[in-house]
Order: sequence, then C-alpha cells, then structure tokens
Amino acid sequence: MPSSNFVDYVKICCRSGKGGAGSRHFMRDRTNAKGGPDGGDGGKGGDVIMVGNEQLWTLLHLKYQKHIIAKHGENGGRQRSFGAQGAVAVVEVPLGTIARDAETHKLEHEITMHGEQVVLVAGGKGGLGNDHFKSPTNRAPRHAQPGEAGDEQWKILELKLLADVGLVGFPNAGKSTLLSVVSAAKPEIANYPFTTLEPNLGIVGHRDDRSFVMADIPGIIEGAHEGKGLGIRFLKHIERNSVLLFMVPADSDDIGKEYEILKQELTKYNPELMDKNRLLAITKSDLLDEELTAEIKLELPNVPYVFISSVANTGLTELKDALWSALNEE
Repeated sequence: MPSSNFVDYVKICCRSGKGGAGSRHFMRDRTNAKGGPDGGDGGKGGDVIMVGNEQLWTLLHLKYQKHIIAKHGENGGRQRSFGAQGAVAVVEVPLGTIARDAETHKLEHEITMHGEQVVLVAGGKGGLGNDHFKSPTNRAPRHAQPGEAGDEQWKILELKLLADVGLVGFPNAGKSTLLSVVSAAKPEIANYPFTTLEPNLGIVGHRDDRSFVMADIPGIIEGAHEGKGLGIRFLKHIERNSVLLFMVPADSDDIGKEYEILKQELTKYNPELMDKNRLLAITKSDLLDEELTAEIKLELPNVPYVFISSVANTGLTELKDALWSALNEE
C-alpha cells in the first residue's frame, strides 16, 4: 500500500522527568556563622501530557517521533528556594484520539475536545529540603530527600474520527463522489475498487447556514470484520459517527442483500453500531426510469431511504434533510 499522510495508529515511548533533589543547605552570612537549615525543595519532574488540537486530523507528526521526553526538575537551593519544575512534554493529537497501555492494551484516556489535557506519564516528585526535617531535638538536620525517579511507559495512540455522518458501502458505491459534491472535500475518485485508502472528512452545508461533518470511510467487503480486504483498519472510525448512511448503487444485483451484508459486517465488528440511526441511499439513480424505481422500492429493507445521483445532482437536498433530521432526533 502506498505511503499516506493519514496515520491513525502510533506507538510511542513516553519518559517523564525525575524530581529535583532537596537542598541540605544551612544559612550562613557574616552576621550568622551557624544559622539553621534553609534548604529548599526540589522541583517536580515534567509530565508527558496529551492535548487535543482541532487543527489536526492525523497522527502523522508522531509517526517518526517515537520518544517523547520531559525535562527533569531542578534541585532546591538555599534560603528555602524551590527548584524549578521540569518542562512538560506535550503530545498534540486530533480530536477522537484514545491512549492505551502498550502492554495491557487497557484504555486509559480519550480526547474529544479542543484544548483537553490528560497526563500520560506523571513526572517524579521533588525531594524535600532539610528545612522540613528540623525539630526541637534535631535543630541541624543534615539530610534531604532525593527526587523521585521519572517513569517510562510505552503508549498506543489510536485515532477514531469524530464525524456526524459516516458513509458505509462496498467499494465503488459512490461514497467519495457524494462527499465531493456535497462538501469542499476532494477525495480521489476512480472507477476501480479501493480507490479510497484513507478516510476523508467534509463539512456539508445545509439550510439556514447549518452544517454537519461527513466521513467517507474506505469501502467494506464481506468478511471485513475478519480482516479481509482493508479489514478492520477503518471499521473503528465508524464507531464515532452519530448517523450511518448506507450506500448501495442502483445497478446492484440485490440492493436488500447488499445492505444486509454491510449491516452484518458492522454487527460482527461491534453490535452497538446497530443502535445508531441508519439511512439508506440508493446511488446512481440516474440509471433508473420510473418503472425500475417503483420495482426497487417494493424490495427495499425496512429503513428510511433516498434515491440520489451525485452526478446528476438529484435527491441530494432530500438526503441532507433526512440526515439533518436523524442527527437531531431526541
């Protein structure tokens, strides 16, 4: 498969900073040769944090940056001065990114809003200076705490696209063509299977300056949940879509059967996907006359449907109305 600018899976090593050591200093000046302890605390080691950035849509910037390293905290000083905290290491990610532990694969964090922050790996605490250890029986403590060591953990970052409407269909169902017509997105379009090798997002304008986000998911084939074709590589992106728009071309041998196969693949991958609102678009309807359209309607599954043609620009307003209603259902 050719290299792509779309990357939705990376494994990175996150190393937090160690805490600074506490100081064992005693106050000394020309008027006081035997002052008490005044050692300050060490600074906390820097955290490795993950931050949501709505301007990003891929994890490509992390593909070749395998190690994320935060700075160490500085040591404490005299006159109870605290050491500076180590600088954090920031990992910016697109909205919809999840973080898992690389060993257990346990889900740890999820970023869904711009500016949202989570700590992937916490920095070590700074050590206490000797000023903390003075007491009536020990007025001149000569010990201070060392800083805690930082931590190193491998994390898996995985992107699941956030979109209002996800397009579901076999290759050559017309998904990319529809997206290119109803939005400003420019996906690759050609008359052969698997033209789309990466998801594409587009903002669809609707009535009265309304809009919603549509995602063109690469084509599914029968057995995709088992890894056939493009496998489950892109099925995960459908999980974040509010409404699923199934697309079957009008020249299909059996529209109802094709719809059922698509539905079964999603169900086998994640049964909860069937809880989402679903619509059916019969594409390439410009190939049909009124008689064929009437015959097809009699055989369609029990799901809201719309006949559309992206090339002839027919049925698209009706489709957007139906999608908007589905998105705003209680």
